[in-house]
Amino acid sequence: MQPTNLLFIISDEHQRNVTGCYGNPIVQTPTLDRLAARGTRFTNAYTNCPICVPCRASLATGRYVHQIGHWDNAFPYYGQTPAWGHRLQEQGFRVDSIGKLHYRRAEDQDGFTQKHDTMYVAEGIGELISCIRENPPFRQGRGGILKAGPGDSAYLRYDGRIAHHACDWLAEHSQDKKPWVLFTSFVNPHPPFTAPQELYARYPVAEMPLPVQWQQSAWPDQPALDFLRRYFGWELGFSADEIRNAIATYYAMCTYVDQQIGQVLATLDQHDLTAKTRIIYTTDHGAMMGAKGLWGKFTMYDEAAAIPFLMAGPDVPQGKVVNTPISLVDCFPTILEAVGAQAVPEDATLPGESLWPIAQAPDRARTIFSEYHAAGTRNGSYMVCDGHYKYIDYLYEAPQLFDLIQDPAEEHNLAGDPAYQTIVAEYAGRLHAMVDPVAVDAQAKMDQQAKLAEYGGEEAVLRRGLSNSAIPGEAPVFQQVKR
Repeated sequence: MQPTNLLFIISDEHQRNVTGCYGNPIVQTPTLDRLAARGTRFTNAYTNCPICVPCRASLATGRYVHQIGHWDNAFPYYGQTPAWGHRLQEQGFRVDSIGKLHYRRAEDQDGFTQKHDTMYVAEGIGELISCIRENPPFRQGRGGILKAGPGDSAYLRYDGRIAHHACDWLAEHSQDKKPWVLFTSFVNPHPPFTAPQELYARYPVAEMPLPVQWQQSAWPDQPALDFLRRYFGWELGFSADEIRNAIATYYAMCTYVDQQIGQVLATLDQHDLTAKTRIIYTTDHGAMMGAKGLWGKFTMYDEAAAIPFLMAGPDVPQGKVVNTPISLVDCFPTILEAVGAQAVPEDATLPGESLWPIAQAPDRARTIFSEYHAAGTRNGSYMVCDGHYKYIDYLYEAPQLFDLIQDPAEEHNLAGDPAYQTIVAEYAGRLHAMVDPVAVDAQAKMDQQAKLAEYGGEEAVLRRGLSNSAIPGEAPVFQQVKR
């Protein structure tokens, strides 16, 4: 494969099935649909952690969260574990970022030649409250859902800036002789649930589909999920109209991101870069959007853990659909191969594989791993899946097993069915071959306790409050929480 430029585009919290190319008949994502048509679409792509900061650290380093210790949103990446960007810099490649990183601070050597208009975690510290796992303060998560609708937001304006910067950057570097990587990171459709009026109007609330198992009577019987609902204030559920309104807003936000990506890809065309630039589009994780009485990310259901993943450009099969399971740790070797960079001996232990050969090859079996140790959980949760079965381990509570072929909506937990005990044992064995769930959970909690102590203990952290992720140039806003 000949080296080319690589434009890596990532959004935030984009549910895989809220794209036209993944079969959604309502949402308008024409840019992504065209990208899929001229490239390759992966049907079984997953995040390695369904929350922002750990996921982005995993994507950068090509290693699982438990291997690098970035447990939650109070453990931002700062460059101590080598990233794919470091490998590129060591070999003389330009690798720039525009937009959201959710890393620690601007001065960190985190693998980028230059960072433009970058979002970091609040105050270089992040969300310390997530480290309180025992007797945590519960949050008031209903308001943001009930306030969904048309308007303006800092995140919408920020994404407009990101697209503008990316277009300018491409114009400036259109004549570069050596391949480059541009990591363009949008922040929508991450809440707040606010969409431009014109786009919101495209999605009549009454016509929006309701998510699977949205009614309280249909919620899965799983104590870990019950706790998650109480933690975020969703335990009373929402009406059909309230859910439909949030979904209409979310669809409009996805369309807005699609429009921004459209501007960037148009600039590639304008500067004759399309034929010498490979493109990846993905997101950090999905969003539950009311399915099973859940919102946000945080879970191993496909709404939150599955992600869209598209590739296009030179040597990428056109119009191909790949069912081989992949995850974001595969991005490290994929990025290196795209531009012609070389791995070093240390990279031999990376769990991922380059996706360019996978895109060319027939489908095959792979086991994908994800984990979660952050807000809303008393204990870690772990997932292994291979496109057929998904096994979720809640550590000290009953596991779940889903047949993704027969039950793609994950409505029927087979873990307690006597007929599936052999399969449960097999997938539990796969999980334990990859990780010691009890030991990793204990390490995460130990590190989180140390983080709390570093900042004065739980009471000091509670006084600091819960911060938002402010866009560059704006101060974070802190919300007081109580136990």
